[in-house]
Amino acid sequence: MTHAPASCPICGKSKDPAYRPFCSKRCADVDLSRWLKGSYAIPAVEVDDPDAELDDPDSSRSEF
Repeated sequence: MTHAPASCPICGKSKDPAYRPFCSKRCADVDLSRWLKGSYAIPAVEVDDPDAELDDPDSSRSEF
């Protein structure tokens, strides 16, 4: 079994067990700040009308 490298995901220094998976409180705070600002958000595609296909009786979807 292979383990991931023991380095901080923010700065690359060795991890500190007290701040796992980070090396320090500073890097943990940087990560938290990125989450709160939305830097780690997953991009999404907006759908104009999600029910449009459901209302169309000629839809090419197959029913089981």
